[in-house]
Amino acid sequence: MTLLTTDRLTVRDWSPADAGEALAIYGEPEVTRWLSPAMSRLEGEEAMRATLESWESSRPALTPPLGRWAVVRNSDQRIVGGLSLRYLPPDEEDIEIGWQLAPDAWGNGYATEAGRALAGWAFSIGAHELVAVVRVNNQRGAGVARRIGMQWAGETDKYYETRLNVYRLWPSDLTAAQEEALRL
Repeated sequence: MTLLTTDRLTVRDWSPADAGEALAIYGEPEVTRWLSPAMSRLEGEEAMRATLESWESSRPALTPPLGRWAVVRNSDQRIVGGLSLRYLPPDEEDIEIGWQLAPDAWGNGYATEAGRALAGWAFSIGAHELVAVVRVNNQRGAGVARRIGMQWAGETDKYYETRLNVYRLWPSDLTAAQEEALRL
């Protein structure tokens, strides 16, 4: 099911049939080393298919805006990334927005474009605030958070027992970031 589209991207549900393309994301050490919680690099399509099946089976129990989605490039229908909205531990009060891209898709603005679109959708159905947690040395992830319009809120080890930078986004921040992007 398609969740939303932008000029260049479609955000849709993952399917077990996406295992090969998903492995090009979640099977890459350059991607998995930055994930929180830590995720081991998936070894092979069967492991990726099992993960996608798990995500698919948990979908009906999730209350929107929570979920996990594939990011598909419209020009060639290739999956270039993944997005998620989920509660952060330990209190499950803060909603985390997450993005992951295949390394060969980095540098094209896809994470920012998809992240802004997903945040806009989440706010349109009632989310009041989104949080991104970024590993301290992950400059690329921090840059995406800032380009989406997120504001740095400090460092914490509250989530996942790992020292992380926290970025927050409110609807007004997203609107300001989108207006700034239009001026560029």
